[in-house]
Order: sequence, then C-alpha cells, then structure tokens
Amino acid sequence: MKKIEAIIKPFKLDEVKDALTEVGVQGMTVTEVKGFGRTGGKKEVYRGSAYVVDFVPKVKVEVVVPDDMVDAVLEAIEKAAKTGRIGDGKIFVTPLAEAVRIRTGERGRDAI
Repeated sequence: MKKIEAIIKPFKLDEVKDALTEVGVQGMTVTEVKGFGRTGGKKEVYRGSAYVVDFVPKVKVEVVVPDDMVDAVLEAIEKAAKTGRIGDGKIFVTPLAEAVRIRTGERGRDAI
C-alpha cells in the first residue's frame, strides 16, 4: 500500500476528485493548507504598501491505494491539477505499513 499526498491549487480540487473517482479511488481526505515553494510566496499591494504573502493557500488531498493503483492515481492527479503555471503543487508517495478499518477491524488492503 502507498499513501499519496498531493498539494494542489484550491480551484483544481473538483477536477482532481473527479479524476480520482474515475480511476477507482473510493475515499480521500482533503485539508486546507498554506505554504510556499521556490517562489517564496507572492508580492501584493494593499493600500499602497507592498508586502509579501509568505504562505499561499493550497489544498492537500490524501489517498491510500494498493501498489498496483499508484501509477494510475499519479497520472490522474497530475493531469487534473496541472495548469502549467508556477504553484501547481507537488505529489508525494510514501510506503504504508498498515491500515486498519476501525469499525470492522479489517486490515491491509481490505481496510482501504
């Protein structure tokens, strides 16, 4: 099993959700987050004064999938989230040792 975390632009969430549903993802966790990458935020002007917004609003989508679905999920997220502009986000894949469905006690692949 793998845990896939994608940090994306908020307005792309619906497209990413639909793309993940199409490839067979049955559940996900979505969190509103803030952060910055190489650009270090963006400069804005407010009442004539320039200032830097250090943390840009983003959305983090987390899914847990069997190993055989990883490539399809990565491709779906990448296609749906891409605008071609700076700040499109990142996708991280980490191995997952165990998953447990609390209600039934199912473990591993059965729990996801």
